[in-house]
Amino acid sequence: MIFKSVTTRVIVISISLLVFGISSFTFLNLTRERTQLIKSARESTELLLQTIERSIYGSMRIGNTEDVQRILEMVGQNHKLQGVRIFHPHGVVLKSSNPDEVGKPVDDRDYNLFINNKKDGIFTVAGRGDVIKMLKPIYNDVACYTCHGHKTKVIGVLNIEYSLAETRKRMVEATKLFIVSTIAIISFLSIMISFVMLKFVRTPLRLMAENMARVEKGDLSVRMKHEAPDEIGRLISSFDSMVGRLDTARKELEQLHFQQMERADRLASVGEMAAGIAHEIKNPLTGIASAISIIKDDFSPEDGRTEILNEVLEQVKRLDKTVNDLLFFGKPTPPEPAYTNINSVLKKTLLFAAQHRGGKSVEKRLDLQDELPPVYVDPKQIQQVFLNLMLNALQAMQGKGVLTVRTRLTDEEGARWICVSIADTGPGIPAPILDKIFIPFFTTKAQGTGLGLAICHKLIKQQGGEISVVSEDDVGTEFIVKLPVAVDPTLLAEGRISEVHYEGA
Repeated sequence: MIFKSVTTRVIVISISLLVFGISSFTFLNLTRERTQLIKSARESTELLLQTIERSIYGSMRIGNTEDVQRILEMVGQNHKLQGVRIFHPHGVVLKSSNPDEVGKPVDDRDYNLFINNKKDGIFTVAGRGDVIKMLKPIYNDVACYTCHGHKTKVIGVLNIEYSLAETRKRMVEATKLFIVSTIAIISFLSIMISFVMLKFVRTPLRLMAENMARVEKGDLSVRMKHEAPDEIGRLISSFDSMVGRLDTARKELEQLHFQQMERADRLASVGEMAAGIAHEIKNPLTGIASAISIIKDDFSPEDGRTEILNEVLEQVKRLDKTVNDLLFFGKPTPPEPAYTNINSVLKKTLLFAAQHRGGKSVEKRLDLQDELPPVYVDPKQIQQVFLNLMLNALQAMQGKGVLTVRTRLTDEEGARWICVSIADTGPGIPAPILDKIFIPFFTTKAQGTGLGLAICHKLIKQQGGEISVVSEDDVGTEFIVKLPVAVDPTLLAEGRISEVHYEGA
């Protein structure tokens, strides 16, 4: 559990690296110190060896062997020297600081050094610890010919044994010093690293985690203050800024939600009232239209009053359409879906729209993808949507331009859609009002009700589809309707469903 904390892991890793680094450095220094102590002991031994050699040289040159023995015994009293001797190249001790060794074979280790032509070696001697055994051959020169003749090159070997007890003691002391200092440094640095990490990292992060939990529960009044201009300080500042923006956004959303609820309530009331008024108006309008038609039949076509009555009938039809839109928007008719061929519906709808005033002079282009799969929609409602969009496009172009109707099959996030595009080359919809065109009762037309596109939007949603608009000033407007594919063609091919019968084919 403890290693789940980032701070703990950082502390442990830092201390581990610290221990490894300082221990390695200490080991290298300790090894170097030991090497230096051994080197110093060798130099001291060699210096003693040269001193002894110079001391006995005069006596040996005149053949005074008693002085040589006395010198060796006197030198052997040094507590650091475990033994001083001269042995014959054949391995017999000739002179020694210990008279009992004279005439006896020299130690095998000393003799092996001589045989192997080595200068010195470190050995462990029972009862005396580690010693350096160092050799120096005594060569036969002219002064020695009287006693030793001139045929022998080496007449003896000077051998001393230097105790390393004091050197080892200094090594142990140095080792203890390095170990104690290493432990002290590591402990001090570990404590300081832990203190810094806990105070300047873990504590702020823990406080931030607690405050984030409060924010998650909905308390957006949380604020933190961190004066240090480091990464933690910047993180805390960003946290405070984020919570502040969330608090502001929540207040704005609450206000917007309240406004939308208020507006929805108002719209619901208006819708109910409009539906009631529409019911009251629809029957008299029907009676008025019938009466005007009967009166018109009493006048000849050349009579000027006939034109006036025709205009009255046209206005009555417009009022009837407005009433029907109000009735549908207040209480839409439930869809009656069926498998529908979108291409066929579009062709039929475009034929109706082309009869509209000003529609005959507009160029119409059909770009329909062949063999589209069916969609499961209400054919009458979807035709109403397409007709409304096409009529709006024709009115926007005012008798000149190009109306393009296009269909495509697309795959988006694993779902298959049929996209219907209805585009015109009119003046376009201004950007400030583009997001408002689907809002009920919003219109820029002098005689519009503002319900046409709102009804289209509702109808498409009822069919499980989507509708969107793209517009550019002086270029044109494109409405895109996306409807979900009803049947996977592979199911038909495999015989897993029966043949689909299209509506509108």
